[in-house]
Amino acid sequence: MPETEFSAVRTTPRFSFIAEAEVLGVLDGTRVVARVSELSSRGCYVDTIYPFPMGIDLRLRIRYGCSTCELPAKVIYTHSGFGMGVLFGEPAVEHRITLDAWLDELARKSG
Repeated sequence: MPETEFSAVRTTPRFSFIAEAEVLGVLDGTRVVARVSELSSRGCYVDTIYPFPMGIDLRLRIRYGCSTCELPAKVIYTHSGFGMGVLFGEPAVEHRITLDAWLDELARKSG
C-alpha cells in the first residue's frame, strides 16, 4: 500500500479492534462480509478487498463478542484491494450504547 504524507488530526481516540462486519450498500443492496480492524466513536476501518466507492451510504453491522451494533455509515476513503474508512451516521440509541461500551472496554485495555 503506498504511503501517503499527511498529518491526520483526530478528535476522538482510535483503537485497534478486530470484529466481524457485514456491509450493505444502501442504494444497490450490495452485501459484503468483511472485518473491522480499527474503531472510534465516529467511524471505523473496514478490511475488504472490494471496498465501496467514496461517498456511498452504507448500513454496517458489526459483531463483537456476544453483541451486535448496526450503524449507518458513509465511505470517506478507500484503499483499493485493502479496505475503506467509514464515518458513522447517527445510530439508534441501543446501538450507540453498544458502541460506547465497546469503546470503554478498549480504552480500559489500552490504558
